[in-house]
Amino acid sequence: MNAIIVSALLGVVMMFSGILVKNKSVITTIACTSLLILLIANVLNTYGLLAVKVDTHDLFHFEKFGMYFTSLCIAATLIFVLLSGKAIEQAGTDVAEYYALIFFVLCGVSILSSFNSLLMLFLGIEILSIPLYILTGADKRNLKSNEASLKYFLMGAFSTGIMLMGITLIYGATGSFTLGVNKVFTSGGLIPNGSFLLIAGLLLLFVSMCFKVSAAPFHFWTPDVYDGAPSVFTSFMATVVKAAGFLGFIRLFDTHTAVLGPTWEITLSFVIIATLLIGNITAVFQQSVKRMLAYSSIAQAGFMLFALYGANDLAKEGILLYVTAYSLATIGIFAVLIKMQDYTFDGFNGLARSQPVLALTTTICLLSLAGIPLTAGFFAKYYMLASVVKAGGALWLVIIAVLFAAVSVYYYFRVIQAMYFKEGSPETAPVTPQFKTGMLLLAALIILIGIFPTLVLNWFYF
Repeated sequence: MNAIIVSALLGVVMMFSGILVKNKSVITTIACTSLLILLIANVLNTYGLLAVKVDTHDLFHFEKFGMYFTSLCIAATLIFVLLSGKAIEQAGTDVAEYYALIFFVLCGVSILSSFNSLLMLFLGIEILSIPLYILTGADKRNLKSNEASLKYFLMGAFSTGIMLMGITLIYGATGSFTLGVNKVFTSGGLIPNGSFLLIAGLLLLFVSMCFKVSAAPFHFWTPDVYDGAPSVFTSFMATVVKAAGFLGFIRLFDTHTAVLGPTWEITLSFVIIATLLIGNITAVFQQSVKRMLAYSSIAQAGFMLFALYGANDLAKEGILLYVTAYSLATIGIFAVLIKMQDYTFDGFNGLARSQPVLALTTTICLLSLAGIPLTAGFFAKYYMLASVVKAGGALWLVIIAVLFAAVSVYYYFRVIQAMYFKEGSPETAPVTPQFKTGMLLLAALIILIGIFPTLVLNWFYF
């Protein structure tokens, strides 16, 4: 409960800081300090220290897995602000409001990590999404940003309507919004009267959550929104927000799939394959690095869906590690991308000669996204696939995932090839020693987790 209350209060504090403080750097410092306070508050709550106790009447069910996941999201947001704070300051004049919206998004993340009612799922999704519509259109003079914001809003409203319809049908079938009550109807093979409503409701919820995490074939809004939004906010959307969407996805369907029977496995397999296929194959043909990363995020969503397919302890460990690895690498790449004047592949030509530190750290981030050994991304993908094998899942699905992971190596290495093996003089914004130091520390953390993945997982079991 600490994270929900503190993140909401800190969002209000950031709004008032915009009135009282005019220096943008000071506002960024306040935001970093606030994120650190939020992280400490949630960690203390996770281990039962200084926890705010509120009778939520079964609207929430606080578990260590969800609170630890929230801590990872808050930590990723802190790293994002530390690396991209200057870009946020340059995104517009309303810097404090941008940070306030980010804190409100984290409030939605905290709700999604612990909801025990379908009503709280809806509120969590909306609290998460509405600030993002605003952040996407933050560059008011850019028509692409305006178009992306409108498209994101319309698609978000459409998926929300589907979600509400699904919740309505589930309530009609079970007479309750509470997940704990609905488990009675989805465990032990019990099929209640009106089970058609329950199945239809679950499928509609599945479709709406696929929209939120940009899983195919409900991904079509993602490339345009990610490409049109200011790059600094695309970084946040593609990492923390996507991770929160998967957290809600897992909590919702972790114990509510028995009623679907074989339909669940077939449907999920189709979505995973479609997501991997569309994300990876389309990314191969992109000429913009930013748009390639948008399709790459779709492909990464395909791997994260294995946490739903496995539905075991290894899957939970895997999604924690995957979110950490994916967030660190994506935040790092976008931090460099923000410094570039040209987002095309040719814009990276010769970067290793003009900015060797940026080229090195970008390479490590790309290797992690590709799942190359000695990076965090390797063990992240390994845990995801191992969870399917442990659950007795189809081996052919694992083989297909490995083949698509090999395809992803091609378009990630196109950037590395441009930086190291092509001639050019890329134009970049001023790069400070502090930024280089931050990128080197981020790259070192990616390698450290790649060698010792237990650095992430041990805290979960502590």
